[in-house]
Amino acid sequence: MFEIILIVTTALLLAWPLGRYMAAVFSGAPHVSDRLFLPLENLLYRLLGIAPTQGMDWKRYGAAFLFSNLVLGLLVFGLLLLQHRLPLNPDGIGPLSWDLALHTAISFLTNTNQQHYSGQAQLSYLSQSVVIVTLQFVTPAMALAICVAVLRGMMGGRQVDGAADNSERDLGNYYVDVVRSVVRLLMPLAAFMALLLTSQGVPSTYQGAANVALVDASVETQEQTIPLGPVAAMVAIKQLGTNGGGWYGPNSANPLENPTPLSNAIETIAIVLLPMATVFMAGYMLQRRGFALMSLAAMGLLSALCIGASVYSERLPNGAFAELATAGANMEGKEVRFGPDLSALWATFTTQTSNGSVNAMHDSLNPVAGLVTRVGMLVNAIWGGVGCGFVNFLVYVWITVFLAGLMIGRTPEIFGRKIETREITLLGALIVLPTLCILVFTAITLAVPAITGHSNPGFHGISQVFYEYTSAFANNGSGFEGLGDNTPWWNLSCVVVLLLGRYLPLVLPLMIAGSLARKRVAPVTSGSLRLDTPTFCLTLVSVILILNFLSFMPATVLGPIGEALALAQPTTIVTEVLP
Repeated sequence: MFEIILIVTTALLLAWPLGRYMAAVFSGAPHVSDRLFLPLENLLYRLLGIAPTQGMDWKRYGAAFLFSNLVLGLLVFGLLLLQHRLPLNPDGIGPLSWDLALHTAISFLTNTNQQHYSGQAQLSYLSQSVVIVTLQFVTPAMALAICVAVLRGMMGGRQVDGAADNSERDLGNYYVDVVRSVVRLLMPLAAFMALLLTSQGVPSTYQGAANVALVDASVETQEQTIPLGPVAAMVAIKQLGTNGGGWYGPNSANPLENPTPLSNAIETIAIVLLPMATVFMAGYMLQRRGFALMSLAAMGLLSALCIGASVYSERLPNGAFAELATAGANMEGKEVRFGPDLSALWATFTTQTSNGSVNAMHDSLNPVAGLVTRVGMLVNAIWGGVGCGFVNFLVYVWITVFLAGLMIGRTPEIFGRKIETREITLLGALIVLPTLCILVFTAITLAVPAITGHSNPGFHGISQVFYEYTSAFANNGSGFEGLGDNTPWWNLSCVVVLLLGRYLPLVLPLMIAGSLARKRVAPVTSGSLRLDTPTFCLTLVSVILILNFLSFMPATVLGPIGEALALAQPTTIVTEVLP
């Protein structure tokens, strides 16, 4: 437990100054970092044909976001299809099938990194280190840019003082925000972390796979092939950018990708570092420290509850080994060098954010810990992904403001700007969207056993399918492995869920922010709703829990809750749920 407290405390202490730095980067004011980064940024602006001083309203900002994703997605899809004909392929890896290439391209384009392939066996060095790693830098930067634009909109946009009422507002320049995110934030952090991981033994080379003799000379196979590559660089940005995935199929459970206790601590901190820093950044950009502290308290409370439940669950024996082995903590699917506590912490953090990397197999978690991972993805705002997580959190804040306004008999408003019919309609769509996507595709898949591909019957089989679509919609990428997901149905259905789960939850809040920016600011009075109080914080947490409880409780009963009850009552007939 001491290690958990140390990791969480370190992440928070690092996030505070980093959030302040991020706010300065996106303020547009002169900054000490200009001397180092501005020449490179100006070069990129010229190469891309960008006018950095030109502002955008929410429509142009959103159009630029969607257009850049379309161009990048087509380019990546083509490169994955042709990887066998391109350089940096010393191991002679062949092409991906078209449906797997499409799923992989969309998965990494949406910052999900859901993998239906095994990285070291099916992707060339070019695909891994150029295609995949490039997306791991660019896609979190895109979401962070949307988050920054939403925050500007909540304050009336840039140059708010000279703007006319009900006029479109300047939310910044999308391309400038993305370039600054990559150049001034992600690249320096990833370079530093890659050096730290290399010092711990994570491979960092372009040499081909190594053939080594086995230590045990008595076995029939005398040689083993160990895939190498620039692993440290990919692991650094996959963790920092809440990208997830991994160079190796087993991900950070592989000793080459995560070899030591120190590397495990570094990678765990990196999962939540930028999402935590974004909360502090929001406080500085909105000039409302109290709101940032309230947000930190709400997320921290939910996170602590989930961590506690997950650690408690994994300290219990695995029901599958009842009366077959000595009672003890659940070590199935875990690395002995990490144990149940650090594995449970990683599983909780990686699903509270949109990271999805693993250092233990989630399919082997006890039911309660498995439920915690699903809760983190369904809420999708307990820290959340880089940028997109805080945007999702703001959606819950807007809904809570609306409900609180109704309860006290006032027109709902946030920072003096009224939340009216247009905003509530868009918020309603965002509430219904995950339920439709996840439950509909889960029902269709379970109704056709030929396409399901799950490896377990009963409650756990339902959980495997539900988890996969939840992971896709939440842009998380982790999975209850054991699922046969590299099929045309799984690849293509997940593509649909990936797209819906990425773009609507970012574009619709941008529309809401653009609408709020145009509104006249009402003066603050004694009757105005304060967002920096414990009462509002607890109300917000309650709204988050109630909305997700009402949406997904039946599916949860058929999954981890049913499994937990079945394990507690061994006589329960599980096969009646799924023959």
